[in-house]
Amino acid sequence: MTDVATEKPRRGRPPVSDEQRQRQRLDLSRHAVRLFTEQGVAATSGEQIAQAAGVSERTFWRYFPHKESCVEPLLTKMVDAFCVVLRAWPPELELIDHLRAAYSPVLPSSDEDVDAVLAVVRLTHDEPALRAAYLVLRERAEDALAEVLARRLGQPADAIEVRVQAAAMSAVLRVATDDVAQAAVEGVTTETLERHREQMASALNRVLRGLSQPR
Repeated sequence: MTDVATEKPRRGRPPVSDEQRQRQRLDLSRHAVRLFTEQGVAATSGEQIAQAAGVSERTFWRYFPHKESCVEPLLTKMVDAFCVVLRAWPPELELIDHLRAAYSPVLPSSDEDVDAVLAVVRLTHDEPALRAAYLVLRERAEDALAEVLARRLGQPADAIEVRVQAAAMSAVLRVATDDVAQAAVEGVTTETLERHREQMASALNRVLRGLSQPR
């Protein structure tokens, strides 16, 4: 039997769960993007981002190896949004129809996060370190795209045809996202997102149909 009187009280803060960690990283990402947009990346320090988010600088550096990597949680939401929709692609629907009905730039959809994601995309054009983080995430997403396309086509995920289609799909997403980011400089509107969804769906449809044409 345990002697309650001899038990030592737990010291320090309770361990942070994975869910709490992800929420905190996303919150830091949002504050970082706001500061990057307001004063530039070079003029923004990790300490400033930590203070804005209400955490210690030590916590900030535990989550991110460098300040530019702060954009990854928000950009990941954008990449994940497309992958989620693609995985839910019903067999009986053409991809263009599915995207028109189901796609949103981030999931769950939030005007603030859509604005923040598109702000990051705009920043990547003038900030090489941010652009590198963006393109690395895009490249990683190709594996998820290839898995879905492989099931759809009945081929291995590492088949050249599947990998080429995944790469083409990723390129369309990048170009379409760059386009909507520039169109939403003054803020995201329903019309802007609808146009983005339609342009992306149509472009993907043309690209994938062209790639699958018999030679």
